[in-house]
Amino acid sequence: MNKVMLIGHVGKEPEVRYYDVDQCVASFSLATTERGYTLANGTQVPDHTDWHNIVLFKQLAKYAEQYIHKGDKICIEGKIRYRSYDDKKGMRRQVTEIYADTLEWLSAPKKTEGTKETQNLTTNAQNNIPAQAQEETPF
Repeated sequence: MNKVMLIGHVGKEPEVRYYDVDQCVASFSLATTERGYTLANGTQVPDHTDWHNIVLFKQLAKYAEQYIHKGDKICIEGKIRYRSYDDKKGMRRQVTEIYADTLEWLSAPKKTEGTKETQNLTTNAQNNIPAQAQEETPF
């Protein structure tokens, strides 16, 4: 089974590319951090941050284009994929990416018109429809 779950902060605005009339792919970086701690002997172990390449497709990519921004805290579930390519200098490069199947927005929405409500948005890639598609999003 190939299953990945990450909770972290978006490192840059999603880059969205349309490859067909109405089909797109979005990619962005996600930072996950393990908090530092102090060992019994007093040694400080610092925070450790890993950066992940996240890839979204179809409706999930469109959702990210509209609602996901740098700094947002999100939870993604998906699968890990490896690929390689030759760069401009002819060097072979390896890339590790997370193909997200679901995305949950954990950040509080940007406050607009005095609203103080916090809402988690979940999108399920199996049906490619935001969980709150029937309701108007308050941001």
